[in-house]
Amino acid sequence: MPSLTRNTKALAGSETPELPLDYDPRRKTVRRPPLAEELAAFREFNQATRTLTTVCRDADGTIREVPTYVNEFWTAKQRQASSLQEISYRACFKPQLPRFFIERLTQPGETVYDPFMGRGTTLIEAALLGRVPYGCDINPLSVVLTRPRLCPPRLEDVAQRLQQINFASGTAYPEELLVFFHADTLCALTALKQYLLARRAAGLLDAVDDWICLVALNRLAGHSAGFFSVYTLPPNQAVSVKSQRKINARRNQIPPPRNVPALILRKTRQLLRDCDAAARRTLAKVAPRAILLTQPAAHTPQIPERSVSLAVTSPPFLGVVDYATDNWLRCWFLDIDAQSVAFTVPRKLDAWQTAMTAVLRELHRLLKPSGHVAFEVGEVHAGKIKLEEALLPCGIAAGLTPELVLINDQQFTKTANCWGVDNMAKGTNTNRVVLFRRP
Repeated sequence: MPSLTRNTKALAGSETPELPLDYDPRRKTVRRPPLAEELAAFREFNQATRTLTTVCRDADGTIREVPTYVNEFWTAKQRQASSLQEISYRACFKPQLPRFFIERLTQPGETVYDPFMGRGTTLIEAALLGRVPYGCDINPLSVVLTRPRLCPPRLEDVAQRLQQINFASGTAYPEELLVFFHADTLCALTALKQYLLARRAAGLLDAVDDWICLVALNRLAGHSAGFFSVYTLPPNQAVSVKSQRKINARRNQIPPPRNVPALILRKTRQLLRDCDAAARRTLAKVAPRAILLTQPAAHTPQIPERSVSLAVTSPPFLGVVDYATDNWLRCWFLDIDAQSVAFTVPRKLDAWQTAMTAVLRELHRLLKPSGHVAFEVGEVHAGKIKLEEALLPCGIAAGLTPELVLINDQQFTKTANCWGVDNMAKGTNTNRVVLFRRP
């Protein structure tokens, strides 16, 4: 369908000075201008903000106009966030996205929630900023990827634990996995898997074990010598055994032996690079209050009503990502049946809207009055469907008030017109965030 967004104003650089931030000594907080004013005046990357209007219709047909701001609001450069965020997961957003909203819409000690937490980007960023992290995801991998980074161990503790594991004791591994791994590597991975399962069954699994499991998952398969596998697709999705055989034949490659504990320790050192004493103190204050759930996001009775100041999330994008297929190798390592997980992957727009309305109704229950939801969506079907336009009526139906739409349009986008841009016929390089507020 045609876009309902129209260009209404372009702000000149000379007319958009940066707004001052005031410090409130009584509350020990920074007073910021209203977010819409800050977005309009934003010039951190030497670009003027373009102001548009997105038009949406309520269920009863009432037309609403929502102000929309386009600029580069956070950097596209790599490794600009904490090293703790360097964990791969399919369709995840950059840590700078949640940080942008957390810093502007919450204060330290308040709760930040992600109902589709994925690899835990929002939660880790919130915790590093002294906010209490809540998260939920139907994928059991999410807790495994998130929890260890809220309470990271010391490098020496990881090294000591790795020395205690007999990596030569792996038995009964699936031989089909030899297309990815050398036999000695697969034996070591199976030994580690069996060790972790035994520790879990005995109730002995601790923070160091959790961390080793996280890092092993992150190193399972990839495209460099830093991974346990032979060359394969990037680590956020695993190809099938049949596809890997084709890759091996085309590249004339066989899986080389990898030193599993050495690679785990090396990646641990990288992840802990920015985890200094100050970061550990901040995490220690909020991690004990964290809530991590594995269940549907539309029903989270464990989270008290009116307890969340801000939700930052990115939902499934209308059937674009097949999470079960992408994570089958990680599920093997965790002894999880990926096909048993009821992922939310609607194929039709009306089904997606129904699912999102249910989640937004639950967010309405969880939000404090005047709390916010920053809901990041993307284009699908080569830009023919803009999910921000489809999402706005869902939030309104859930009782939320749409405040604005933010479009993060970065320098690597293929064209300056981020609305309807054809980026290699597969969508765009923009982030499109709908901001709702609970009245």
